[in-house]
Amino acid sequence: MTLGQCSITAFLAQDIFGGEVYGILRPGGNYHCYNVVGKCVFDLTSEQFGDEVLSYEDNPIQSREVHFAKEEKRLRYEYLKERLKKGQNK
Repeated sequence: MTLGQCSITAFLAQDIFGGEVYGILRPGGNYHCYNVVGKCVFDLTSEQFGDEVLSYEDNPIQSREVHFAKEEKRLRYEYLKERLKKGQNK
């Protein structure tokens, strides 16, 4: 269910909690994104990998510009960000 959503989810979590977004290099050259806030590492979309153990050490920081270069992905992020804002104002 979270396949293809990791960067969107990680950058939305960064909007809320701060910290940095890091990426684990995957076969094929894509990065799987996760969050680090202070000393807390969390990955809200890791279940897509099943029982695979991911390494959350020594990975590069990810940038919104790279991940949202594809308009479709940027639009999904903006849509969800707006929905979150509306939910917070209730």
